[in-house]
Amino acid sequence: MKISLCIPMYNESSIVADTVKTVFAAMEKLAVELDCDYEVLFSNDGSTDNCADIARDTAAEIGGDRIIVTGYEKNRGKGAAVRHAMLESSGDIVVCTDCDLAYGTDVVGEAVKRFAADAEGKTPDLVIGSRKLGGDGYEGYTFIRKLASKAYMIVLRVVAGFKMSDSQCGFKAYTGDAAHRIFSDIETDGFAFDQEVLMSAQALGMTIAEMPVKIINHRESKVSVLSDSFKMLRDLLRIKKTVRKRYRK
Repeated sequence: MKISLCIPMYNESSIVADTVKTVFAAMEKLAVELDCDYEVLFSNDGSTDNCADIARDTAAEIGGDRIIVTGYEKNRGKGAAVRHAMLESSGDIVVCTDCDLAYGTDVVGEAVKRFAADAEGKTPDLVIGSRKLGGDGYEGYTFIRKLASKAYMIVLRVVAGFKMSDSQCGFKAYTGDAAHRIFSDIETDGFAFDQEVLMSAQALGMTIAEMPVKIINHRESKVSVLSDSFKMLRDLLRIKKTVRKRYRK
């Protein structure tokens, strides 16, 4: 088994060296625990700082030859960065998390283990993190950020018909086949790409499981509560129409 860990980054020069060191140590430990291979793909979303060089230099310093820095020159958005990494990944399980490692690194192993077959021999195609499944998932959030997140979840359930409790969580895992099948079609470059991912997975009849996660590392969100929320709502309506047309039988 091979695990691919995909990490989008945009102007992360202040934290990326620590992130490289942390994920290297975590993935080395997980590789021994699960007797598996791995790769880590840092997908550079056209950063204007030197975070890509820092990531490469740090990986070279610590002997992280399985750490790959990829990406493109012009900033396009988080969705584009995630898609780029997903389509370059070669793992049997593909995990995506943010560069600040908001949910820590233990969740990677926990997610991989959830792809084991159940009593009926079934496995999920996707495992998505949820801050709502545990009582402390939103611990440390500001009131405004917590309110905005929960309000958006309500809108998603109404407009898109989502049954999942937390589609916007930055931690998700896929089988390799599911990752490539879904992201080969994804068109959304911005933050609303998560909705297109989940709508596509539902339209394709894929099985989606949830697992509880908790924010461990807090930092200021790059999402504007007002402007980005309205943009994501517009994108949501567009995505719903696009996905319905794409997978119409």
